[in-house]
Amino acid sequence: MTAFTIFPRHVLGGSGKTPPSEKLNIACIGVGGKGFDDVRNVMSENIVAICDVDTKHAAEAFKMFSKAKKYSDYRRMLDKEAKIIDAVVVATPDHVHIPASVMAMRMGKHVYCEKPLGQNITEIRLATKVARESGVATQMGNAAHTGYNYRSLTKMIKDGIIGQVKEVHCWCDQAWPPGDRPKYNPPVPKHLKWDLWLGPAPVRPYHPTYHPDGWRNWWDFGNGRLGDMGCHMIDLPFMALDLKYPLTVEAESSKPAHKESAPGWLISKWTFGARSDLPPVELIWYDGNIADYGRFKLFPEDKFEGVRRPQLPRKPSHTDDWVESCKSNDPLRPGTNFSYAGPLTETVLLGIAAYRAGEKLSWDAKNLKIANNPQAERFIRRDKYREGWTL
Repeated sequence: MTAFTIFPRHVLGGSGKTPPSEKLNIACIGVGGKGFDDVRNVMSENIVAICDVDTKHAAEAFKMFSKAKKYSDYRRMLDKEAKIIDAVVVATPDHVHIPASVMAMRMGKHVYCEKPLGQNITEIRLATKVARESGVATQMGNAAHTGYNYRSLTKMIKDGIIGQVKEVHCWCDQAWPPGDRPKYNPPVPKHLKWDLWLGPAPVRPYHPTYHPDGWRNWWDFGNGRLGDMGCHMIDLPFMALDLKYPLTVEAESSKPAHKESAPGWLISKWTFGARSDLPPVELIWYDGNIADYGRFKLFPEDKFEGVRRPQLPRKPSHTDDWVESCKSNDPLRPGTNFSYAGPLTETVLLGIAAYRAGEKLSWDAKNLKIANNPQAERFIRRDKYREGWTL
């Protein structure tokens, strides 16, 4: 009897391409909640390692992928398994997206990262730079981008069926009320490594209001409902209208702005300049209690009677599109590769910066500066990282 071992192609110094018949070796960071969906979406490949700071939250994934090596610290996992990992899926809370993704890309690993791409703009610019320099395949997890609905509507808009677009309204039907830090600090559950969960964020005591689900509404960990859903809803106009960096952004909400957490409702407005033969655009976001999903309609209906959705070829799923790009060494194939996802997420986060600054902001995208209010730049970066978590 002869034993054999399968190595990823890059270990053997091959062409850099993985044949479609050869499976990727994938490591997953954050495998509870949405992360459990993500790991199952790539289970046709080899899931060689999984990482989660909460063994209870990750129990289903740990059981389903029992043969995968288990870790609680993604830094250790990437170091220990570097020789066998081809690609990494990141589905942690927002504040860990970029630290985990950048570490993996610097090691030459392909990366699929959940939306939003990151928690602050400076980190997002770094991630897009590292992705470009490393040449790995990347994809942000706003899956509707690859779906037939978004692609067909994009074609209709690009074909001029509704004419030139000068104003866009996007919305989400949910928001959470702001809150102060809990005064009672219960003990950390035995199944949770709280210090690892905090990662680069400032130290604060554990409380169930943050984990496993409430973190999205706290500035240290998430970016409220706009940060959570903006990369879905704003993606369609971004794709259809060739948007990139806004010129100005302003926001309206309850006052004063809460220092710790996101508001219960928010209206953000961005202005974009002309692009080639496309006119300037004003984009407005609302969150609160307006339904955000359903069939699309063209108004006035009598004008567009008889207009049919274009027939487009079917595409692989969002995750499959990324997997295939990893194997073909085609880093720009995925629709929301980081060169696209970066400006999209940056636009979303500028809406939050305007709310927190309390005034209209003029964005100097080239120099990564807020031209009319330098003090507001504290809302586009993390000034201090905990030891062991720097980028």
